[in-house]
Amino acid sequence: MLAFLGKRAVASGLSLIGLVILVFFLSRLTGDPTGLYLPLDASEEAKTQFRQIHGLDQPLILQFLHYMGDLVRLDFGESIRRSEPAIDVVLRGVGWTLKLAGVTMALVISLAVVIGSLAAFRQGGIFDRIATFFSLVGASVPDFWVAIVAIVVFSVNLGWLPTSGTGSVWHWVMPVSVLFVRPFGLVLQIVRGSMITVLNSAYVKTARAKGLRNRPIIFVHALRNAMLPVITVIGDQAAALLNGAVVVETIFGFPGVGKLMIDSILQRDFTVILAAIMVTAMLIFIMNVVIDILYSILDPRIRY
Repeated sequence: MLAFLGKRAVASGLSLIGLVILVFFLSRLTGDPTGLYLPLDASEEAKTQFRQIHGLDQPLILQFLHYMGDLVRLDFGESIRRSEPAIDVVLRGVGWTLKLAGVTMALVISLAVVIGSLAAFRQGGIFDRIATFFSLVGASVPDFWVAIVAIVVFSVNLGWLPTSGTGSVWHWVMPVSVLFVRPFGLVLQIVRGSMITVLNSAYVKTARAKGLRNRPIIFVHALRNAMLPVITVIGDQAAALLNGAVVVETIFGFPGVGKLMIDSILQRDFTVILAAIMVTAMLIFIMNVVIDILYSILDPRIRY
C-alpha cells in the first residue's frame, strides 16, 4: 500500500508541476495588470515602479523561474489585489468551499445510497420508477440553469430565500440544493445498478433462503459488495464539486475558492490564481488517496 501511495504521490507531483507551468503562462496572456490597479493618468514612472514591486518588469521566463524558486520554499507570493499572502487568501476561500462541498456530499451519499438500495430491492415497482425518473432528471440538468431557476422562483417570485451571502442557514439552502442535484442523480443510478447486480448473486439468494430479513440482506451483505463502483463515482463527484462550485459560488455570491478564482482572473491577480489551482489540485489528490484506501478496506484483494 505504501509503495502504491508513493507512486501516486510522484505521479500527482509531476501533474501538479505541469499544471503550474500551464497556468502560469496562460494567466500572463490575459495582459498587464498595471492598467487595472493604477489611475488612467498614471505616469510611466509609476507604472514602472508598480511592475518592479510585483516582479512584472522581468522577462516572462525569469518571472517563472523566480516563482518556482519561491514555491520550493512554500512562498506562494503576495496578492496584487489584497496586498497579503496569496495562500492566506486562498485558504479562506477553500474553507468555505469545503464546508459547502462537505454538506452537499453528506446529503448526496446518505440519500442516494438509501434510496438507490431500496429502488434496487423493489426493482420495477412504483418507488423504483419514481427514483429512476428523478435521478435521470437530476443527472441531466446543468447547474447554472437550476441555480437561475431557483433564484427566480424562491428569491424573486416567492421571496423565501436570499440570493447571496452566508449569514444564516437560509443562505446555504439554494447553493447546497443546486450542487446536490447532479451528483445525487448520478450516484443514485450507480447505487441502483450495482445493487441490482449484487442482489441477484448466489450468496444473497442463499441468505434469503436461510430466512434472513430484508434489512440485513440489503444494508449488510449486499451493500458492502456493491460499494466499489459507488465509491469511484462518489470520488469523481466530490472532485467535480470542487471544480463545479465555480459556477454556483459565482451565481450565489458564495465566498469560496471558485468565486475567488473567477474574481482573480478578472483582476489579473496571478499569484492567487496559481495558489488556488495548486490547493484545489492537492485536495483532489488527497481525495483520490482516501478512495484508494477505502477500496482496500472494502475489498482486501486490492491490497495485493
